[in-house]
Amino acid sequence: MKRRTFLLGALAVTACGTTAPTADLTLAAGEQGGLYLDFATLLARQLGPTVRVTPRVTAGSLENLSLLRDRRADLGLTLADTATGTDLRALGRVYENYFQLVVRADDPARSARDLAGRPLSLGARGSGASVFGDRLVAEAELGERVDHLPLAEAAQALADRRIDAFLWSGGVPTPTVSTLDDRIPIRLLPLSDLLPSLRDRYGRAYEPVSVPAGVYRAPAEVPTVGVANLLVCRPDLPDDIAGAVTRVLVERAAALVPEQALGTQFLDARSLIGTTDVPLHPGAAAAYRDLHG
Repeated sequence: MKRRTFLLGALAVTACGTTAPTADLTLAAGEQGGLYLDFATLLARQLGPTVRVTPRVTAGSLENLSLLRDRRADLGLTLADTATGTDLRALGRVYENYFQLVVRADDPARSARDLAGRPLSLGARGSGASVFGDRLVAEAELGERVDHLPLAEAAQALADRRIDAFLWSGGVPTPTVSTLDDRIPIRLLPLSDLLPSLRDRYGRAYEPVSVPAGVYRAPAEVPTVGVANLLVCRPDLPDDIAGAVTRVLVERAAALVPEQALGTQFLDARSLIGTTDVPLHPGAAAAYRDLHG
């Protein structure tokens, strides 16, 4: 954010005489077709016109954290496990990510370990899924035939049988994965058997979740691993700007759930403040206290 933006913000006064925060922000989001970018677009729409947000297409969590660190973004979306250990502050936990390990429906594999030695794509370079993918390789002893393709490329590679599985982290259903399922029937492999060792090694960011029955035509729910998705910023984001964004998260929650995630994702005050090991920004904490005590 430019200094001039905040100087102008200091002069903006509402009709009731209180200072109205004004800012132009860049929000590092995610890939085309993913929940990150859809959410960022909805948030930008709800925040305007005084706090103006421009979503930025990125590879995902790792790139978003880099953009924040280099001051090329003001806000970012990230998986909680990727943000753990940074000096960032959270504005809220905005939804749950489901790790989805996708194979063709006719594949004989029934667990991640069954993919050992086979060609895989485990999250796009620069994404939080790639962090989990590297951990998955170690936990399931998958070998070295691993690539890191963007979602659309990974889906096409699976359709062409150039890879045998790909990992995606996002909401359910994800439209790109649903479209692939319409072309070639797919199936999700359960990851819940790896959860205890992942939590022992990497902490409480990983959670037990299930992809509901019916998603991608699954006859039963698929137990997998979930991780919170956080909206984060640097500690020096002004309190009034952090508070303004946080109020929109609470007060316009229903308008911030992308269509692709309706029924499986929602925002409320209880989930928003559950930011795991990433502390809330003081401006966000003040907004939550003001709204809910």
